[in-house]
Amino acid sequence: MKKPGFLIIIAGPSGAGKGTVRKEIMKNKKLNLVFSISLTTRKIRKGEKNGVDYYFVSEKKFKDAIKNGDFLEYNNYVGHYYGTSKSQVEKARKSGKNVVLEIDVNGTKNVMKAFDKKDILSFFIVAPSIKELENRIRGRSTESPTDIKNRLKKAKEEMKLKNKFNYVIVNDSPIRASREITKIIKNALALRG
Repeated sequence: MKKPGFLIIIAGPSGAGKGTVRKEIMKNKKLNLVFSISLTTRKIRKGEKNGVDYYFVSEKKFKDAIKNGDFLEYNNYVGHYYGTSKSQVEKARKSGKNVVLEIDVNGTKNVMKAFDKKDILSFFIVAPSIKELENRIRGRSTESPTDIKNRLKKAKEEMKLKNKFNYVIVNDSPIRASREITKIIKNALALRG
């Protein structure tokens, strides 16, 4: 029987570059990774694909999934719901895959309660500075001024919780940050055997 895979959590504030770093890490086939695609009620952004970046669903469909207990974790983040499918994660881990979750800080807390710490590698991604974080969020040109303000406020709150993670990674360059994370994952896999 295969050993269940790791849960690899990539979290951090909006604009830290979690998605970009995650996509770089996913290119390494030796890590045996699979991305757990979250569901969200937010609108699709330019360049995103339904079923690749997220499953974009209605609020009704999302709330029905909550009632059915379909989520490993879920949260309302600045007015939009995000959640991780419990069955998707369990199926992938049982097959021996290392499952990458790109989730928020609250979601991380819920996952950490549900799984043994030895099965989790958690990474908190930060921008080099708050100013850089703000520039990244504004540069997307996808949020209203109110959403930007809310995301920056939330980011400052989340930064206070970075010590709850196994590793804090500064995303000054997605390639460099992904190499650092890849090295950590490789070492963890080697130690696990």
